[in-house]
Amino acid sequence: MTELVNIFVKGIFIDNMIFAYFLGMCSYLAVSKTVKTGVGLGAAVIFVLGITVPINYLLENYVLKEGALSWLGSEYATVDLSFLSFIMFIAVIASMVQLVEMIVEKFAPALYGALGIFLPLIAVNCSILGGALFMQERQYATISEATAFGLGSGVGWFLAIVAIAAIREKIKYSHVPAPLRGLGITFIITGLMGIAFMSFMGIEL
Repeated sequence: MTELVNIFVKGIFIDNMIFAYFLGMCSYLAVSKTVKTGVGLGAAVIFVLGITVPINYLLENYVLKEGALSWLGSEYATVDLSFLSFIMFIAVIASMVQLVEMIVEKFAPALYGALGIFLPLIAVNCSILGGALFMQERQYATISEATAFGLGSGVGWFLAIVAIAAIREKIKYSHVPAPLRGLGITFIITGLMGIAFMSFMGIEL
């Protein structure tokens, strides 16, 4: 249990997709103009990462990597389908994003309209694919660890976009020099937040 908590917390603060790896920056910058849209997209990212990382873990360990098909029989023990990893991971992600899009459109049409094109673009959000690839690289021992990592990464991305959205709402009423208004000041704030999150890297979990 302690190991699961460690993986979850590291996914939020130490290995934060935005501030440690700068993955998913396009959606992060485009949809963070208001807290409402930031919360909506962040919740969608948590859901997609929390579902796709464990599914891709099962695919990786029971279908794709060398010897994964040995459960079908000894004649399949040498089969290696790892060259299909990218396309299979993306197919799973696209399917889950389609499900999220249908749910949001059904139950929150106003949020669906506010998110616009960036909701289906979760399918090509590099932080989502990054979650699957980091899971593959780190070779987690169990599906519970992969799920903890996926949820932690999603919560980290959620906190990042909600934090920048809240700051952007506040600085609308601040005197920002004209050349820095909009994305200029947002990039500066994101850099400062990234430096702040670097302090968590010294924590031993």
